[in-house]
Amino acid sequence: MGDRAGEFRGRVFRPWRPCHRGLPEEVGTEVAIFTRVGVTRIMRYAFRLARSRPRKLLTVVTKSNAQRHGMVMWDEIAAEVAGEFPDVAWDKMLVDAMTVRMTLKPRSLDTIVATNLHADILSDLAGALAGSLGVAPTANIDPERRYPSMFEPIHGSAFDVAGKGIANPVATFWTAAQMLEHLGESAAAVRLMSAVETVTSEGVLTPDVGGTATTQDVTDAVCRTIRGSNV
Repeated sequence: MGDRAGEFRGRVFRPWRPCHRGLPEEVGTEVAIFTRVGVTRIMRYAFRLARSRPRKLLTVVTKSNAQRHGMVMWDEIAAEVAGEFPDVAWDKMLVDAMTVRMTLKPRSLDTIVATNLHADILSDLAGALAGSLGVAPTANIDPERRYPSMFEPIHGSAFDVAGKGIANPVATFWTAAQMLEHLGESAAAVRLMSAVETVTSEGVLTPDVGGTATTQDVTDAVCRTIRGSNV
């Protein structure tokens, strides 16, 4: 999971006057903004999510060895919030080292919390490690539920494969399951994911994960499995 603040909510500056654009004197800056309330919120959500999972394990991703202000605060708040969750095991990883750990020791990880920029990169890596971006869900969640949350497959619209019958629908199904879970429909979410797991274990797969099935084939198989579970 990633924090919507941080690098993607920063102050961007490219000077226009005096007009140095295109000249050696041109300057561009990116200023990331971290707030205590925002970081505390994402950390509490991460620890609660980790607590709800069987392994009760959280990894906090940082880059405080180089980003010595916002990321140091990130680390400090993580340690503070950890005190509220003594039953959750947690550790801290620098984001560059995290890419190595995800690649070589993925089973050592469970729940991961990172800034928006770091999580954006790591989530694509996670999708690739799982076989394809076509299997990964994503969501923009308001943990306080004051505003709507948004759910979509991590690959986005994927216009490049539209109409070709090769898009992997697993990410869409998984995203729908996340949405159902968020809306309190846990039983429906479990049934949907169980159907996806059944279909994929039977080898009904799209080309991106080594299969020959079309988007429609996988979708129909999942729907049939769900209907069968209604009996």
